[in-house]
Amino acid sequence: MIKKMTINSIKKAKGVQPLVMITAYDALFAKLLEPSSDMILVGDSLNMSFAGKNDTLSATLEQMIYHTNAVCQGAKNSFVICDMPFGTDINSEEALKNSIRIFQETSADAVKIEGGEDKAHIIKHLCSNGIAVCGHIGLLPQAVRSEGGYKVKGKSEEEKAKLVKDAKAVERAGAFCMVIEGVKAEVAAEVAKSVAIPVIGIGAGKDVDGQVLVFSDMLGFFEEFTPKFVKKYMDGALLVKNAVKNYSDEVKSREFPQEIHTY
Repeated sequence: MIKKMTINSIKKAKGVQPLVMITAYDALFAKLLEPSSDMILVGDSLNMSFAGKNDTLSATLEQMIYHTNAVCQGAKNSFVICDMPFGTDINSEEALKNSIRIFQETSADAVKIEGGEDKAHIIKHLCSNGIAVCGHIGLLPQAVRSEGGYKVKGKSEEEKAKLVKDAKAVERAGAFCMVIEGVKAEVAAEVAKSVAIPVIGIGAGKDVDGQVLVFSDMLGFFEEFTPKFVKKYMDGALLVKNAVKNYSDEVKSREFPQEIHTY
């Protein structure tokens, strides 16, 4: 049996062993990913991966609860984090109410909140009420429309200073770790050194405390484009297409089913 990570073991990993986080949205893939993952993130990116949307903003709390339940069912020994979807953490009370729903209706171990210094008071409120929180700073997918696109952060001294302030505010508020996304590598490294909790990178270079990728990106299922920070570990789309083509050909030629597939 896989030994499940805890908040303490995640914190203790900093400076010792890089942490592996990966997204999952269903029981089937969660079970496949569990043996090699320290944490599974049920990301609001599910509406991009599953629903073909252009951004994450349309994900609802009900969707996140449904998919988090599926992931928890498939990966019973994983530390599971549920994204707080857009509009569900606009103030402390709303965030607490919605986080309580996630904790009561799923087996999630934590929630993830986008934002730095501006969201610190909300993170503190959740942590003081029994909700474990993973922070998220840098490029914020939920702010993509207000910022006019996905823009890399840390390109100026001012942005670097803000990222360090954000990270320290998230840590002081009680988060046990944080994601840093779309940040210049040398700046992300400085941010990681500025706090005592793990900083998990995505598009933020290797000198942080771990990495997270969307499973459909790293397995090559998403064909439209490949972000610069993604490494494809297999060509999943081609494998699936070839397998389905083989099935189709065998059905049409009556090669399938054979006697061993027949009652």
